[in-house]
Amino acid sequence: MKAGIVGLPNVGKSTLFNCLSNAKAQSANFPFCTIEPNIGVVNVPDNRLQKLEELVQPERVLPATVDIVDIAGLVKGASKGEGLGNKFLGNIRETDAILHVLRCFENDNIVHVDVTIDPIRDKETIDMELQLRDLESVEKRLDRVGRAAKTGDKEAQKEVVVLNKLKSGLEAGISVRAIDLSNDERKEHVNHLQLITDKPVMYVCNVDEASAVTGNEYVEQVKKAVAHENAEVIFLAVATEADINELEDYEERQLFLDDLGLDEPGSSKLIRGAYRLLDLQTYFTAGKKEVRAWTIPVGSTAPQAAGVIHTDFEKGFIRAEVIKYDDYVSYGSEAKVKEAGKMGIEGKDYIVQDGDVMHFRFNV
Repeated sequence: MKAGIVGLPNVGKSTLFNCLSNAKAQSANFPFCTIEPNIGVVNVPDNRLQKLEELVQPERVLPATVDIVDIAGLVKGASKGEGLGNKFLGNIRETDAILHVLRCFENDNIVHVDVTIDPIRDKETIDMELQLRDLESVEKRLDRVGRAAKTGDKEAQKEVVVLNKLKSGLEAGISVRAIDLSNDERKEHVNHLQLITDKPVMYVCNVDEASAVTGNEYVEQVKKAVAHENAEVIFLAVATEADINELEDYEERQLFLDDLGLDEPGSSKLIRGAYRLLDLQTYFTAGKKEVRAWTIPVGSTAPQAAGVIHTDFEKGFIRAEVIKYDDYVSYGSEAKVKEAGKMGIEGKDYIVQDGDVMHFRFNV
């Protein structure tokens, strides 16, 4: 699962990418510094994993991960091929969620493609280009399905109704995710189109160091502007996060954070937010060889969760032995949980819950 970092040139996308991953994307003070998308595999911070490590004392610990993609900056006219428009739009279509970086700080030494600082204008520039590309896709689909509808095809007629709703909304400057559609309409006629503005979005307000704890007026403007979108908004001082990230010593990092008044790096909150945005959750396996966090979509059944480890686990699934994380911590070990009768034996219909500690029985 991939979350793509998007935004205008020079708003801090590549610097943010470097904060989130071990990869070092080129970051410089000129537009289109990023041309080819950079991909980083980012660990999801999770204190539960550390606690399980303390209790189990395994040989190794493996956290959950999410892919973060740093995509070239978009400019006005991208939907018509301006800048790196076509390339950008192709890259963002391949992601599952959008991290939209907005510049919410003043700094005369860092150029802005539109000279002045206005995150709402910047957001609308990006939105418009993405909406125009989606409108093009919808119109092409409408032309094709419309011909079938005229022959009396009932399903095509239903789809035409939904496509016209999409067309009207996009023409009015409304992203697909905010258009009023039923769940059935989205499932049957929208999801398969893979429209860019239908992807879940998190707005990342890049602020200066002085605003790292409380945010600023720009952040409040963004929150107000996206209130109808059901989108997440977070703020962090990307340049400061980059400085923190350069410190190899954990205690030095903690002192830096304490001086700023932060309890953890903002990048950690962003990664967890991206994980939620992708509708993902974590379950754990815990043994002497390995304590590991596994990533699954919310709503996964026990066999589906087992299949993440190996397809044979899903095919030959018999049952799952499940310990709730809180019970594992409360009793201190798998053996004591069993003694207390707190281990659940679950079948194929069990819906895995975030934080479950699981062991699978299977037969191939």
